[in-house]
Amino acid sequence: MRRHGAAALMALAALAPLAGCGSSDGDSTDKPTGDETTAAARDMGPLCVGKAPADGLHVLHGGGFKLPGGGGVQYEEGQGDGTTRTASLREGETYQAGQKTRTVKPGQQTTLSGHVYTVSQICSYRVVLEPKDPKDRAKAAAAPKSIKPVGGKADDGLCFTTNAAVRAAASKGFPPKGDDWVLINNNGKQDLPTGVSAAVYAVDNAAKTATIRAVCAGVQVVSFTDAAVGDTIEVAGVTFKVSKVTEKAVRLTRTAA
Repeated sequence: MRRHGAAALMALAALAPLAGCGSSDGDSTDKPTGDETTAAARDMGPLCVGKAPADGLHVLHGGGFKLPGGGGVQYEEGQGDGTTRTASLREGETYQAGQKTRTVKPGQQTTLSGHVYTVSQICSYRVVLEPKDPKDRAKAAAAPKSIKPVGGKADDGLCFTTNAAVRAAASKGFPPKGDDWVLINNNGKQDLPTGVSAAVYAVDNAAKTATIRAVCAGVQVVSFTDAAVGDTIEVAGVTFKVSKVTEKAVRLTRTAA
């Protein structure tokens, strides 16, 4: 998938794109170097490497995730060489200067905020992390007090969860598999049942690409800055393919059951 690294990751109020470029485990970076555009152009796939377990945490492209063991992580950028994939992860669920980044491979174990996670799957559109500690897995799967969102941090249990009831409620908020979900360009925000708000923020009509973002519990959970026809995008646990991009709207066809 063609991806340009986002210019910066800000707080929810600005809904700014995620930033950064990958570096070796433990290195600290503040700003993108500009090389991510070239890197994205060389992405040869495959779409995914590895398998996503049922209790896996879905960290979505350009988005952040609050981890059950504490702290957070962002999926900055992915790269495919035609055989396998790597991903650049940044510590913290929202962008701040000086955060550490690391490059991970499928099957690798990585420590985030003192807790160990297995990188079960890397896709162009997500990284799936599996907590090693059973207590962290149980915390991620815990049922929230209510499935009705109220806004802000109170929705953490809806936005950063593996709970089956929450995922089912989120799934019902979208058209069924094979049908289209249409996002209107500029201020066409759609609020989904479990607290996610998604919108198209810009369209490059000449390139036929779009900037699509989603926010949940005060965290930007998805950010694609150059989504094009054929690209896969995930929102709230449901996958879509971009099927049409026009100046007025983006059409996404649901591919997940």
